[in-house]
Amino acid sequence: MDYKETKAPLSTVTYNKEAIEAPTHNIYEAISIIAKRATQINSDLKKELVDKLDEFATYNDSLEEVFENKEQIEVSKFYERLPKPHAIAVEEWLNGKVYYRTPETK
Repeated sequence: MDYKETKAPLSTVTYNKEAIEAPTHNIYEAISIIAKRATQINSDLKKELVDKLDEFATYNDSLEEVFENKEQIEVSKFYERLPKPHAIAVEEWLNGKVYYRTPETK
């Protein structure tokens, strides 16, 4: 999924409790699902960022030389400006884009 195109808010937003719990009819279950999705999004974004920053990596044994790479800084700033994973997860949840299932109880 392309998290760069999300319409999730960049700051804290108050949501309607009924809208959050509507798909599951249980606020705790809904929050648990959203939290798990936020963890998935966070790991995806972290992997993507590390992959992009590895392109700029220079491997040398000298600690004396530290290069400031403007492209690397811009990539880092871009990812810092993205909405937080929990905001993206809540937005996906409210738009019905999160698939979840409950195991059958015996």
